Order: sequence, then C-alpha cells, then structure tokens
Amino acid sequence: MLLAPCVFAQTWPSKPIVLVVTYPPGGTADIMARTISTPLGQILGTPVVVENKPGASGQIAASLVAKSTPDGYTLMLDASSYSVNPSLYPNLPYQPERDFKALGILALYPNVLLVNPSLPVRTVKELIALAKAKPNAISFASSGNGSAQHLAGVLFANKTKIEMQHVPYKGAGLALNDVMGGQIPVFFGSVGSTIQYIESKKLLALAVTSNKRVPSLQEVPTMAEAGIPSFEIYEWNALFAPAATPKEVVQKLSAAIAKVSQREEFKERVSKLGGEVFQGDTEVAERFIKQQMLQWSTLAKDKLISID
Repeated sequence: MLLAPCVFAQTWPSKPIVLVVTYPPGGTADIMARTISTPLGQILGTPVVVENKPGASGQIAASLVAKSTPDGYTLMLDASSYSVNPSLYPNLPYQPERDFKALGILALYPNVLLVNPSLPVRTVKELIALAKAKPNAISFASSGNGSAQHLAGVLFANKTKIEMQHVPYKGAGLALNDVMGGQIPVFFGSVGSTIQYIESKKLLALAVTSNKRVPSLQEVPTMAEAGIPSFEIYEWNALFAPAATPKEVVQKLSAAIAKVSQREEFKERVSKLGGEVFQGDTEVAERFIKQQMLQWSTLAKDKLISID
C-alpha cells in the first residue's frame, strides 16, 4: 500500500539521496555538487551521494533522472546546457519543463571575452572595428558546436553586426591552448578557468558578460560598460527533481539548498570560481531558466544553429 503524499513527506528522508551530476569530475558542475552535498546532507539528516553521469551535453544524466521514481531520493545537478539543449537537439529523450522541477540555482558564472595579446586590439570597440574592417577574417574558438562558448560568440557577433569564423574544438582545454598559442585569436571563457592566464598576461580580458564587474577582475569592464547593452551570459548550476516529486518534499529540498547557499564558506567557494551566489527562490529560479531557454532558442532559430 502506497503512503499518502503528506505521510510520505513526514517520513522523508529515510535513506541516502543520490545527486546525479551531468558532467564528469573536475569541472564546475562537479565542484558545486561536492561543495553542497555534505552540508545539504547535514541539514536533511541523510547522506547525499554524488554520482557523475556525463555525456551528450547532460542528456544521459537528465534522461536517467527524468525516468527515476519521483520520491526525492534521485536529484540532478545540471549546468546551463539544460536551457540550451532544447534548442539544439530536436529529439531530446526528456522535456525540461514537463519532466523536471527546479529546486534552486546555486550560482551564476559570467564569461569573459578574451583575445590573444598579439591581436592588435585592447578594447571591445577596437575588436568590433577590426572585425568590421575584415569580415570573417577573425576566428573565435569554442569547446564544440552548440557549447556555451559557441553561443556566446554567435550572440556577440549578432549584437555587434560583425562576422567571425567559428572554430569548434573537442573540449574547452584544447580551444584555450590554441587561443593562448595564437592560432585562434578570440575566446569566450569562464572566469574561474581562465583567470590564471589573464593574470599571467597570456590572455587579454576585454569584458565580462555579467551585469556588474567581477570582484577578481575589477579592472575589466562589463559588456554594457564596453558599449554593448543587454548582453548578459552566464554559465550556471542548478538542482532539479523529477516533476512529480511531492510538493512537501520539494519544499524541504529547496529550503535546505537555500540555507547552504547562504553560508559564508559556500559563498567563498563560488567567489573563488569567479561566480556569484544566485539570489532568489524557486519561482525566481524558474523564471530565470525560462528566460535562458527563450534567449537561446531565439538565437538558434535566427542563426540556424542545430546539432544533428
């Protein structure tokens, strides 16, 4: 006999919770999962076990969690690809808005527009001027077709009315190496993974894609300050539960996540990665995710971006 939802919620949790991460160990998503798992488990009174299920831009993990029993014991930590995939993959094995409930966004990580110092530009305006003078002569690297770096470059070109050549790589590390080596001059990277190269002068930072300056790069202007208004791009991490998870369990999970995200040690960890803790409850989080989906779907349709 099944327990009524209210009775189940009162007894929940009674066993460990599995937090499925959509990306492999070592990246920001994995770091966030392991940063939040222990304190989250302490608040809920049960262990939170991290399991990495990488592949297909998060689709493998998302499909697994979407089909899991909606009892609050299988959760997902995903990245901003969650809002991009519906625009790029016509046959997803899940539907984000139908199959998942957002429990909370942990942090926002702005990108930074980077150039190799050998490129004769020192500001965003100079980059735009050079690109307009030489259409399609300037290339930008990305970690692959449909990646955050790819879409950032397309959005930048779209908003500034310039033409650049996209050069996709099999991973951000390979792309970054060639940008630093001078083979490709332009790259949109995460602050956390590129700040060491900015500080060592191997890369020049022209602007950050957040609505305010990044504490670790105070001298670098925002895109708005550099002359491109309404240009905000964030990579982000959020926790999700299957959509049919009982409301009372969702509320318990969301409240616990909110408590962890306000702890100083969590804020410090996010700051060291070049990000900022997300401000807002689950309703604000869901609005943000819907806005992200609209932004990328519009761009994908306008520029005919798709992944076969």
